[in-house]
Amino acid sequence: MTARQTARAFAPFTAPPISGRRGRAFGRYAGAVHEFMAGTTTSHRVLQADCGEALHRLASRSAQLIIADPPYFRVLDQGWDRQWQSKEAYLEWSLAWLAEAMRVLRNDGLLYCFGQLGKREHVFLHLMSRAACRWAFHDLIIWDRVVGCNERRDSFTPATEMILVLRNGARPRFNKRAVREPYDPATVRMYLRDNRYKDRAARAEHLAAGKFATNLWRIPSLKGASREKCGHPAQKPERLIERIVLSSSEPGDLVLDLFAGSGTTSVVAQRHGRRSLGIERDPAYFALTRKRLAGQLPGRRRDNPV
Repeated sequence: MTARQTARAFAPFTAPPISGRRGRAFGRYAGAVHEFMAGTTTSHRVLQADCGEALHRLASRSAQLIIADPPYFRVLDQGWDRQWQSKEAYLEWSLAWLAEAMRVLRNDGLLYCFGQLGKREHVFLHLMSRAACRWAFHDLIIWDRVVGCNERRDSFTPATEMILVLRNGARPRFNKRAVREPYDPATVRMYLRDNRYKDRAARAEHLAAGKFATNLWRIPSLKGASREKCGHPAQKPERLIERIVLSSSEPGDLVLDLFAGSGTTSVVAQRHGRRSLGIERDPAYFALTRKRLAGQLPGRRRDNPV
């Protein structure tokens, strides 16, 4: 995609200039952002901005991990999910910000992009196909939300979302051992009875370490009574984001969240010693992310929020 095509794709949906606080344009704020990207300032920052505008100004190969939970296109009855006139307009916009994101991603980094098939417009299938042809496909994760929403009579109840994983280089940094899962009780009993495993100490150590996670993640979505719920209709569970952060980054790495929403990625990165940069254009959700980082909501703690 040429620079002119990228600009045209972003043009209809561009928010006001990036600002750290109301009335401060990105031009005056750029120095602080560049210092942050270089790792010389505060550990966590949130920008009120359109992701396309923000990405265009970030340094190439600067983020170890990028998480994108964009609007899914006509899945929710929210204005931000219905701002495109057609599927092609949405795809053009998506490929434009993806191009900038892949430029910002380090050569050994990974980009995780959330998506869902939707009610009728299965646009994420088209996006995955085009993205996988343009960049290096790494993985496809299926998130089983456990509980579905029975909103269609002519198909099975949808209870999953997908996470497309892209990479820049041939060997991305990935720590599979950081996200082991406990063995189920039946498996533990089988191992303990099996005489083929002569070394009992090694057997116990293996069972205690847990099994490697697959690319099918069964993690319950957030219910209305959940302590984590902050008011965003598409909020992801911290446990889900935690698995991504722990496996695909290390302490001190920069985690970039392109559509911060309620700030879950920033909170998880903060908890595990990563630096985080969140981008959110909506003023209310921008303020919500800052509050969560500042520990002003239940169950949160303060750690260098800005």
